[in-house]
Amino acid sequence: MTIELVTFDLDDTLWDVAPTIHSAEAVLREWLAANAPLLGPVPVEHLWAIRATLVEANPGLRHRISELRRRVLLVALEEAGYAADPARQLALQAFEVFIAARHEVEFFPEVEATLATLAGRYALGVITNGNADIRRMSLAGLFKFAVCAEDLGIGKPDLAPFNEALKLGGFKASASVHIGDHPSDDIAGAQRAGLRAVWFNPAGKAWEGEGRPDGEIANLAQLPALLSRW
Repeated sequence: MTIELVTFDLDDTLWDVAPTIHSAEAVLREWLAANAPLLGPVPVEHLWAIRATLVEANPGLRHRISELRRRVLLVALEEAGYAADPARQLALQAFEVFIAARHEVEFFPEVEATLATLAGRYALGVITNGNADIRRMSLAGLFKFAVCAEDLGIGKPDLAPFNEALKLGGFKASASVHIGDHPSDDIAGAQRAGLRAVWFNPAGKAWEGEGRPDGEIANLAQLPALLSRW
């Protein structure tokens, strides 16, 4: 069947996520130093310990990473000596500082032109486990919808995000393809939901997932030609 819907992962598919998060964390630390002096230079290991405790108590937070980050900040601020209400306000403000910086992404060079080309041929959507929201970015107008794990409370490779994407897009799985970098979350998950799956593999890694992807690209500029063959 001809492809009608193309969905994309975001982090490490449309941009390199590591420098984005590193920069956002630096902006957050600077803000906290200026606005929450009682907190001081909290070791990253301590924040990860708080995170682990929260996830153990509420496993559902694993797929609600924005809420999880807010709660980590709240616990750290309360432990530093802030009363409940000031700590809550600081945690909310700190998260907004972080999430704004988290959306300052640098798209891979070929992304904008490739997506513009594809948007003229297919309906485009997003399926992400992260807390980046394409609707806050310059390319928002190219996408018909975005499915975020936080909104569903469950992430890839579960079938739910893919099924939600098909529902929002209004297309059958057999007419849909998902592009992403993760062998399990993106490739195996999409295939189990009945979509075709294209592995974004710019580093030329050896495939170590289950089965095989339906296609593989090292650069998103290769995607239009691949899809046209289907």
